[in-house]
Amino acid sequence: MSGSKKPLYLTVADELKEKIISGVFPIGSLLETEDRLTERFNVSRHTIREALRVLRDEGLIKSRRGSGSKVIPPSTSHHDTYQVMSINDLLMFSEDTTFDIESIELIKIEGNRARILDIPEGEEWLRIGGLRYRKGEKLPLCWSSYFIPREFANVGRLVQRFKGPIFTLIEDFSGQKVTEVKQQISASMIPKDLIEPLLTSRNSAALMVRRTYCTDDDKILQVTLNTHPADRFQHAMTMRRGRKI
Repeated sequence: MSGSKKPLYLTVADELKEKIISGVFPIGSLLETEDRLTERFNVSRHTIREALRVLRDEGLIKSRRGSGSKVIPPSTSHHDTYQVMSINDLLMFSEDTTFDIESIELIKIEGNRARILDIPEGEEWLRIGGLRYRKGEKLPLCWSSYFIPREFANVGRLVQRFKGPIFTLIEDFSGQKVTEVKQQISASMIPKDLIEPLLTSRNSAALMVRRTYCTDDDKILQVTLNTHPADRFQHAMTMRRGRKI
């Protein structure tokens, strides 16, 4: 590091930033303490504090005296910005929002719905629907519909009192673990029945985000379909070139 042409604190900040972007330090995790970082980079405490200041200024971490520095989600205004790097980040996103359930019902998957959800037609699934809000805001982020296989439909009796991500409740109920979440984003128009709940106008554009939660053996535990007004949604991700061995 001594041969670097830029200040030491920027070199340290860049290395920490790379670890955050690559998921070594996922959203919600704590960075190492200042003492550990000082030893790791073989620099002064002042250099480490300056590096952390850079990360705070860029909105990557939040520091609190006595609690360390935590990796935080990207800052947003009225937009819903995703930068999901792992399933753990979905857990953190759920903690930053509230879900107001408006309907719970057992339905048969038919026609266009089977195509949109990419699940077999004719099966019965539990559907949970409602509005999702960012905490402290009155404008809804999206309408969320959760689809759960009938064999796990008993979780419907618990979701009203459960504050965490619903898929973790299904994991506890089924004894199985979500190891992969497949995501698809597509453009559409706001469905007529969601214009009023989403406080938007007729003929407004929408983005539909479908997530399929699967186990190691590709068993589906949950499918979610989130309908976002287009002006309240952004999707941010970072792609890196893999290193050749």
